Amino acid sequence: MAVRIRGGLGLLMAAALLLLAACGAGSGSPAGALRTVTLNSGLQRPWGMVFLPDGRLLVTQKAGTMVILSRDGKTVETTLTGLPAVASAGQGGLLDVALDPDFATTPWVYWTYSEPGRGAETGLAGTAVARGLLENGALRDIRVIYRQQPKVAGAGHFGSRLVFRPDKTLFVTLGERQKFTPAQDLATSLGKVIRINRDGSVPTGNPAIPGARPEIWSYGHRNPQGAALRPGTDELWISEHGPQGGDEINRIVPGGNYGWPRVSYGCNYGDPVGAACRLGGGRHAPDYVEPVSYWVPVSIAPCGMIFYTGGGFPQWRGQIFVGALAGKALWRVQLAGGREVGRERLLANLGERIRDVSQGPDGWIYLLTDSGKLIQVRD
Repeated sequence: MAVRIRGGLGLLMAAALLLLAACGAGSGSPAGALRTVTLNSGLQRPWGMVFLPDGRLLVTQKAGTMVILSRDGKTVETTLTGLPAVASAGQGGLLDVALDPDFATTPWVYWTYSEPGRGAETGLAGTAVARGLLENGALRDIRVIYRQQPKVAGAGHFGSRLVFRPDKTLFVTLGERQKFTPAQDLATSLGKVIRINRDGSVPTGNPAIPGARPEIWSYGHRNPQGAALRPGTDELWISEHGPQGGDEINRIVPGGNYGWPRVSYGCNYGDPVGAACRLGGGRHAPDYVEPVSYWVPVSIAPCGMIFYTGGGFPQWRGQIFVGALAGKALWRVQLAGGREVGRERLLANLGERIRDVSQGPDGWIYLLTDSGKLIQVRD
């Protein structure tokens, strides 16, 4: 198990003892003990997934369609078409998907996508959030409820993940579209986490950040492509891509500034990788929010993220699982309070770019890969 612990000697010893005690209780498991089952290998560049109440799986595909898979994941039962057009070049396309908290009575489905510009915005694009009612195997009453501002040129860093809070408001993570400085510009929604209502309006209780758009919850983000609520709380945690190194896991605090592009543990592209080239010196505090975890010197490109709560791996409850694209693995991150005390690289033997991670109703972990696979992870 690969473990990295930061802090002074006392903290290091305490964390090490905690980790040893936890491992003795069964919190660790060699990667070889995990069993993977490829349920489907015919998906077309899948990006996001969510389990329906009946156990079937709703999956987005980058080119612009959603599919509903059978309960065993092996068969495409329905292909949902008629969605808004996507800008599918580069990192763009149909992205994340989530179900309304009241889906059982009002079956709204929400999704993010890279929306192409029209008219004066032709050639530009931005992340958008849409929703539609899923009824009789089709989506109807489709409407865009939020558009990232402004649309810009380029095909990278759209984000984006959707997470509902217990109060039924919606978090959306938005990339800075490879434009760097707008992540610090509070008049834009590039490089931000926003919080909106289910109809796209702005809820009460968002942080009062001077000069900021009212939907902004936090800022200074690069390309957050993983997000989850910590169990038992309304805390949003995200994973986001760094440049060369500096990928982060962050606990999001209302109004927090996470430093990009002024500071990063990573290095600009083209610079030799090493501590000397870290943007702004690397360390975020006290001016910016320090990441809970980061990867150096090589980026793993984190994508998809859960806090595990199931019964399949009881020794791992409360821990973070995050997929890796460039790193081609599944990472397990162990926490003590708000600190990382250990982490482990799993399933590197698969050689797969892991795009999304989800926990199934059966307690197992499910992965989507860029090669088009749905993989179940079990003991």
